Amino acid sequence: MALIVQKYGGSSVGTLDRIRNVAARIKRVLDEGNQVVAVVSAMGGVTDRLLGMANELNANAPERELDVLLSSGEQQSIALLAMALQAMGVDAVSATGRQAGIQTVGSHTRGRIDEIDPSLLKGYLAEGKVVIVAGFQGVTKEGMIHTLGRGGSDLSAIAVAASLDADVCQILTDVDGVYTCDPRIVLNARKLPEISYDEMLEMASSGTKVMQSRSVEFAKKYGVVFEVCSSLNDNPGTLVTEEHPAMEAVVIRGVSIERSQARVTITDIPDTPGQSGKILGCLADAEINVDMIVSNISSDGMARHSFTMHTNDLGRAQAALKPVLGELSSDAKIETEAALAKLSTVGIGMRSHSGVAAKMFQALGKAGINIGMITTSEIKISVTVSESQIEDAARVVHEAFELDKKPLA
Repeated sequence: MALIVQKYGGSSVGTLDRIRNVAARIKRVLDEGNQVVAVVSAMGGVTDRLLGMANELNANAPERELDVLLSSGEQQSIALLAMALQAMGVDAVSATGRQAGIQTVGSHTRGRIDEIDPSLLKGYLAEGKVVIVAGFQGVTKEGMIHTLGRGGSDLSAIAVAASLDADVCQILTDVDGVYTCDPRIVLNARKLPEISYDEMLEMASSGTKVMQSRSVEFAKKYGVVFEVCSSLNDNPGTLVTEEHPAMEAVVIRGVSIERSQARVTITDIPDTPGQSGKILGCLADAEINVDMIVSNISSDGMARHSFTMHTNDLGRAQAALKPVLGELSSDAKIETEAALAKLSTVGIGMRSHSGVAAKMFQALGKAGINIGMITTSEIKISVTVSESQIEDAARVVHEAFELDKKPLA
């Protein structure tokens, strides 16, 4: 008997027929002799409708009340799925984030899982029940409802799997695995049979929408092996697991893109200690996530700091930085550029193979695609390009590394 945690996204439970299909799938897994815990998102479109109502009543709705409102979407779907399973003769019970013992910390609408008390879930499993858990939500020590932000249901599933020491966690969605690039952009993109935590983490943080990076971080930290697969068929998905030696034979695992990027550059900064800390500190206080960071010193001894962020954060970033400019220098100025996108190549094989950056840049140059900022890690190379050229850039790099072909190793 295996203990399997399954996560179903909003599109998988978007209609009553789809909820019945999910119930039938869970029943098949149960009939094979397994225990099942299903973590479920709100029905597709429900969260957006709730946000729409909130904005219509109050354009600046308090985040505390948004948490109370949005958490109701998952509670609706877990109750309906439990009812569908019961109609099929399966003993099923639903559990909210609070009931599942998911304790959170942090800000409203951006909660972080602190710990999980799985006592109730284990009790239900011992009674032979299928447990349906509300994703995307938890509760603080003070009893306040927290939602977990983007990708929160994936995080809930990984965390529940870790707390129960599950045999496997399946992330079931409307895609059937992780591809070498978005198949809607690169038509000959290939599904990967497996990928390491580090590669999945880099691809997630670089724009691959299959998983959010913090869910992958949590899985790596607690050793949760998980599979990304389709809720619409039984085809094998992509296994995300610990790195093993054979993986390094593949130089590049995939290409990711992230649209709606903006660049902020602060110029004429004295080259003295602590300046970067002031800049990034005020952005952190405003809860703005920055991505690519480049700093350099000009011949006159003045520094320039550039960093990227999501376009939606550009206005808040400018407002947060404005009071700090005077502390940096009387001449410090802010320059911004929007309509950018980020292109990343990812692969743990970079550690043992040279020439990856040269090959990538030569392919882009030959295609007439100009690059802006460049950042690298041990297993990733990222560049900014014009958003109007990002799809062409992805296709060019994907072809240059022959990612459409199955690797020999």
